[in-house]
Amino acid sequence: MSDGSVPAVGIDLGTTNSAIAWIDDLGRPVTLNNAEGDKLTPSVLLVEGENIVVGKEAVKAKGTDFDLVAECAKRELGDLVFSKTLGDRQYPPEVLQGWILHKLRMDAVQQIGDFSQVVVTVPAYFDEVRRKSTQDAGYLAGLDVLDIINEPTAAAIAYGVQLGQRDPEQARQSQTILVYDLGGGTFDVTIMVINGNEYTALATDGDVLLGGRDWDQRLVDFATEAFLREFGMDPRDDANTAGRLWRECEDAKHTLSQRTSTNIACDYMGNALRVEVTRDSFEGMTRDLLDRTAFTTRQTLKEAGMEWGGIDRVLLVGGSSRMPAVTDMLQELTGKNLDTSISPDEAVAHGAAMHAAALLDKKAGRDPRIKVNNVNSHSLGVAGTDPNTGMSRTAVLIPRNTRLPVTAKRVFKTQRDGQKSVQVNIVEGESRSPDDCTQIGSCAVTGLPADLPVHSPIEIRFRYRPNGRLTVGVSVEGTEISLQHEITRENTLNQTQLEAWRDYILGNPSDPESNPDAT
Repeated sequence: MSDGSVPAVGIDLGTTNSAIAWIDDLGRPVTLNNAEGDKLTPSVLLVEGENIVVGKEAVKAKGTDFDLVAECAKRELGDLVFSKTLGDRQYPPEVLQGWILHKLRMDAVQQIGDFSQVVVTVPAYFDEVRRKSTQDAGYLAGLDVLDIINEPTAAAIAYGVQLGQRDPEQARQSQTILVYDLGGGTFDVTIMVINGNEYTALATDGDVLLGGRDWDQRLVDFATEAFLREFGMDPRDDANTAGRLWRECEDAKHTLSQRTSTNIACDYMGNALRVEVTRDSFEGMTRDLLDRTAFTTRQTLKEAGMEWGGIDRVLLVGGSSRMPAVTDMLQELTGKNLDTSISPDEAVAHGAAMHAAALLDKKAGRDPRIKVNNVNSHSLGVAGTDPNTGMSRTAVLIPRNTRLPVTAKRVFKTQRDGQKSVQVNIVEGESRSPDDCTQIGSCAVTGLPADLPVHSPIEIRFRYRPNGRLTVGVSVEGTEISLQHEITRENTLNQTQLEAWRDYILGNPSDPESNPDAT
């Protein structure tokens, strides 16, 4: 542990599976088993009225109560509500994530005692809105989120710490690694320099809607087409049959990593079919998905200004990186022997626990055992107006892959005499058009002097923290207005809603729907 009383805990909040780890009394990161005795907890929920079941039992219910099962909620963070109605009720995605975190926490408490301070991981390519939603999910679960750390960075930390234990001499030498992280629902690539206990990200890229789930989808479509040809009916028309088919296809994908062929069983309306699928055909039907990861990997290398010769090691992370097609593609692309020395399932949680230990050390006045230097994955700016064309344009304040933390400012001008207020619309993305970027939120500056002339300078200041969270400052020349502003967000829960849902998840009998502001 980091000291005698506060355990250092890290959580890998995954799309398909989650894990929690802590730093034991010998200073080693250790994955904590859940109540079922497993290291991984499926990020799946069964919503039976007031009874919320998380994990393995919820997965089993996909074949019997699929209408009540929620999965892949992580993919919908940043949306107002989860796309699937569960028992005639809709839930915000961060509430579903909060229940998963609460399960992880309560299972861990049985082993290491009570705790609340944690580091939670997110995909490197998560935008600011999704990071805020992840922090909110931690709050809903009764957790104090010390920090949010990118999953590839956490994996690199786990690798570096393990290397230091295994080969201290090699660990002292600076090395540049590429982390290829293909999880159940998201994909990230990060290039990072490890120099002793210092971890510095050079570039990162990814896709928050690409992961093993998409490989599963191709198998579901493949089996469905075979069933349609044979019987002229779609097994997905029945929810529970669809749930069983998804489970069959997930199992088939795992089997094809070990064997060259397998069968997918499908039973519907008294008709049964066993659909044979070979590894070659599976790789053929998913080739475009793999090519997308290869393209992103090459782009990240380019963003870092590097060639393959400058990469010392390629680290594989995420359960989906076990697929043989992934390793074959990466060896051909990089010309490197791939490093599989760390567990693709546990490394992210281990790195998060190490980062938590470093933060707790720093809070206690001790030298932190590791130092992390991160970069932002998306450009950050405001929606402005081009004075020449009158068109809306993105004014970038912080370009992507800028080292964090960073403070940036830009001066804009009022558009008319006596302008009473300024609306700052904050966007994230690479497009020149704000409409094609992610709308983070807005803040309003009111009470401007009545005699303020047209073209008066308005200075916008962004402070971007290492965890990818943002604060905004606005000052108006010639006035005393110089404030840090709260960002008004459309698709996240307000504080009243957060409090109501938190009470609900933590066992308070009051129902969030009894509060009109809570849903």
